[in-house]
Amino acid sequence: MANIPTPHINAPEGAFARTVLMPGDPLRARYIADNYLENAVLVNNVRGVQGYTGDYKGKKVSVMASGMGMPSIGIYSYELFNFYGVENIIRVGTAGALSPKLQLRDVVVGMSAYTDSNYGAQFGYKGTLSPCCSYPLMSAAIQAADKLGVNIVPGPICSHDSFYTQGEYNSTPILQKLSVLCVEMEAYALYLNAAAAGKNALALLTISDSLVTGESLPAEDRQTTFTRMMEIALEIA
Repeated sequence: MANIPTPHINAPEGAFARTVLMPGDPLRARYIADNYLENAVLVNNVRGVQGYTGDYKGKKVSVMASGMGMPSIGIYSYELFNFYGVENIIRVGTAGALSPKLQLRDVVVGMSAYTDSNYGAQFGYKGTLSPCCSYPLMSAAIQAADKLGVNIVPGPICSHDSFYTQGEYNSTPILQKLSVLCVEMEAYALYLNAAAAGKNALALLTISDSLVTGESLPAEDRQTTFTRMMEIALEIA
């Protein structure tokens, strides 16, 4: 294809499976490839954003990092959907809990995504876009979680443009009143890119910290121990 390789992905045509697991952290991508995929091959390493393709229970599966934030996942998901023929992207990321019902390490399924970002303006709609996940992927994830004995919590999430918010721009109390489960930084852009491309997207998020209790898990735990969401995503890949 004329559009590949891209400035961000140097993989050849056909290097990616139909389904790509997409953590934010390149080291988490490598962890999934090393621990779950057989015959994993590194297909992208531009800027250290590692992408691998291998086999999981007889299925071809890929995993590639997205980096942090909507601009970053916006680039990678767009190119995978539109240039590399990827049909499904499952974000396997972390989130901060807004709901007091959520505990550290709980797994959330993002049914819909709110945002404070202007990412959706590029699509030309003069209102507020509220993208949703792919229902088939969500349904499959719920069934897979049940078989694995993992309790997952579906509901609305919020994708922020900034990690550190100041003063009046801190929307946590408002989002809590609206029963938003958690905050992260990528799903909104992923869901819109999937919708525009006629593809499928889902965000599976492990709670790594809580804006309610102030609890937080260290970076190493986020990289290597959030295996339940990884296993759910691999089962439905």
